[in-house]
Amino acid sequence: MNILQLEIQLVAVVVAIACALPGTFLVLRKMAMMSDAISHSILFGIVVAFFYTHDLSSPLLVLAATATGLLTALFVELLYKSRRVGEDAAIGLVFPFLFSIGVILISRYAGNIHLDTDAVLLGEIAFTPFERLTIGGLDWGPKALYVMGGILLLNILFIGALYKELKLATFDPALAAALGFSPAWIHYLLMGLVSLTAVGAFDAVGSILVVALMIGPPAAAYLLTDRLSHMLLLSAGIGVLGSIGGYWLAHVLNASIAGSMATIIGIVFVLVYLLAPERGVLALYRRRQQQRLETAVTMLLVHIRSHQHRTEAEDECHIDHLYSHLKWDPQYTRRIIQHCQKEGWLYLKDDLLYLTEKGKAHIQQVAE
Repeated sequence: MNILQLEIQLVAVVVAIACALPGTFLVLRKMAMMSDAISHSILFGIVVAFFYTHDLSSPLLVLAATATGLLTALFVELLYKSRRVGEDAAIGLVFPFLFSIGVILISRYAGNIHLDTDAVLLGEIAFTPFERLTIGGLDWGPKALYVMGGILLLNILFIGALYKELKLATFDPALAAALGFSPAWIHYLLMGLVSLTAVGAFDAVGSILVVALMIGPPAAAYLLTDRLSHMLLLSAGIGVLGSIGGYWLAHVLNASIAGSMATIIGIVFVLVYLLAPERGVLALYRRRQQQRLETAVTMLLVHIRSHQHRTEAEDECHIDHLYSHLKWDPQYTRRIIQHCQKEGWLYLKDDLLYLTEKGKAHIQQVAE
């Protein structure tokens, strides 16, 4: 592995962690699409600021793009609070409007400038090592590494300083307001952080990968834990895994690095979605099957207990009668009976089912 490959991966790791931290709160607030809206709409701010400064390296571009991100969040909030449209519809109205204006301005007035829609959407992280930070004649490495490192530090400081407030405003805004916190201010501070992070990652990785890194890792982490602190750490870890794994997948396939990173993150999410121990599809399937089994066992034991000491016991407790009485097919009925026998709750004598003392105790426990 050469120094350029190492630098690309370092930039990718820093971008992934910086995106995953605020993205965690977007996922928890059910505002995942807001990252998509902001990462696209900031193009409008970048273009307008460029027309004013005529300098792609001007810090005014960052300020204008961040302001556009906040403006996007404000417009979405205003539309949603009007009760005329839902939040998803508000996002779908605002960001295409601002993004398309930016695209039109680029295509009409900046055709010969290094601002093109392909670079905006896809980015090219492989080029980040060629834009160096030079101070005092010394080469300090890729500029993107320091830009995103600063944003990552800011994200960590922001979340660390306002951790309790963010947690409370995310899970219970009404209680936060009652305790004197302002959920609205916390919301806009978070949106500002999302905007700044999206702006910083915009040039290096493109808007599509910004969305993938900001939403994919937190969405996977959400399925793995119930604790916010653990979710933040898991989001960062999954982002790092996706960025490094995606780089080497692109290296093997000679494909787009950004696309490969997004692909790895998608694969990780699908695996977690299927295999998560508590919330995964397979875990939910096993839990439902277990609940069905427990319900069937309870029905059978209650039926036997209700009839075994009555005159009709020979009919009601006969194994052949259960098929029609409980409306179960014979194979399923035999499986439930075998399970109860294995647990020691029933025994079979002359094709009649009887409760054991253990079975009676189990029924009593279920009833309680």
